[in-house]
Amino acid sequence: MTNQDESRARLAGILRRESIKRGHFVLASGRTSDYYLDCRRTTLHPEGAYLVGVEVLAAIARRGWKPVAVGGLSLGADPIAAATAVVSHLQGTPVAAFLVRKEAKAHGTGQRIEGAPPAGSAVVIVEDVITTGGSSLVAVEACKEAGLPVAGLVAIVDRQEGGRENLESAGLEVEALFTAKELLASN
Repeated sequence: MTNQDESRARLAGILRRESIKRGHFVLASGRTSDYYLDCRRTTLHPEGAYLVGVEVLAAIARRGWKPVAVGGLSLGADPIAAATAVVSHLQGTPVAAFLVRKEAKAHGTGQRIEGAPPAGSAVVIVEDVITTGGSSLVAVEACKEAGLPVAGLVAIVDRQEGGRENLESAGLEVEALFTAKELLASN
């Protein structure tokens, strides 16, 4: 087993233990489900955050993307972006983090993107869970408005409910670390 296989297996174990909840849930998309993926339980976990950063950077490298920064729609993307930035520093290949607000602030500088790199800088969108792809599309649109070309998107989990296809049909390359089916198979 390679180090990459080991870190992926450890991350899957944390996701299964910390982030999968069974019951009846209404998702952000409005759909209902008999399980909920609360990836914040993993992205805010000490080892989970580190492993998310490792795996996001590995996915970016596999795709050959060269982002200046990673980020996405607050709140789910925030710990992913921060973990990725920290791990990138530890690995000696720094990638900054940025945060996208659902709407521009009505006070101060009125920024919609906090920590945005200069216009023209390539970015990668990060997402905790893809269901319909709506949150990711909001983040992509904000980046485009700020003049930030989006190289692609890395999600922790794809629920396999059409979101990936929606994102790809919008011209976005998508890399998911796990599928819901994969994580639920052993839970």
